[in-house]
Amino acid sequence: MTAETTSGPVLVLLDHTAEGTVRTPVRELVTLARGLAGDAGVEGAWAGELPAGALEDLGRLGVRRVHRLATDADAHLTAVLAEAVEQVRASAGAPLVLLVSSFENKEVAARLAVTTGAGVITDADALAVEDGRVVAGKTVFAGTWTTRCAITTSTGVVTVKPNTVTAADAETATVPEVVDHAVAVSERARRVVLVERTERPASGRPDLGSAHVVVVGGRGTDGDFSAVEELADVLGGAVGATRVATDEGWIGHDAQIGQTGVTVAPRLYVGAGVSGAVHHRGGMQASGTIVAVNSDADAPIFEIADLGIVGDLFTVLPQAAAELRRLRG
Repeated sequence: MTAETTSGPVLVLLDHTAEGTVRTPVRELVTLARGLAGDAGVEGAWAGELPAGALEDLGRLGVRRVHRLATDADAHLTAVLAEAVEQVRASAGAPLVLLVSSFENKEVAARLAVTTGAGVITDADALAVEDGRVVAGKTVFAGTWTTRCAITTSTGVVTVKPNTVTAADAETATVPEVVDHAVAVSERARRVVLVERTERPASGRPDLGSAHVVVVGGRGTDGDFSAVEELADVLGGAVGATRVATDEGWIGHDAQIGQTGVTVAPRLYVGAGVSGAVHHRGGMQASGTIVAVNSDADAPIFEIADLGIVGDLFTVLPQAAAELRRLRG
């Protein structure tokens, strides 16, 4: 049985680094879009300079056309970006727009919905076309329910969680056509002005929201994240935290995972000294494999853990890190 596809091309917002490198979640998004678009193909919207290396990378992923956005307004602002993406979508005749699920992109999606009347689904972790409609799967109510949502409007906008699919190059690479768009932005979108940007010090670790591996510290760390950071570095993962840990000032609030923080869905989640309160579980329960280390055998996190270790995290985590180093030689 042949899978259904969209009635036109799928447009993907191509998030990238300041250096012009395609982000890993975008590679996953394009992989997903290829299956949804079929012969209609995948098109991308790119803000800023487009390096030759990035274009080649997008070609390996099977992107047919890249719309390069040029505007005298700041494309980092969501109001500006939303208007630019809509102009490209209308030009391409795309019935579906896909974005990586992030705080900024959810705002872009909301603005697109208000402007166009499009149906919007955020934080999707599955996507298909059924009976001519885009249907998304997503978890709700702190990860306790799995739902399926159908878009009934002619245009759909979906933000997709990182790690929903495994990124893969297309069977046949393309040479993407580059189309320049001089985007006319309304005065309404210019009401907010960016006056300053401060770059965060690079940690060398992957972004928390898109990392394949996340090691999280909770109250049980008592403010000492050294063992958590060591294991994360050995695994090539990101470091996260519970709300208690961030409220105590042990780690920055940008590391908080939960209903009021970042939602993650890594392939491997390791919780160290994490009790598993419902607001934290709502931000990580969609993880592929959950490992919990806690000295309290009655901690709620053990209810959802695939592997639970009752023990002192300051003993267990360094042992795990040492054994991983040994196995890698």
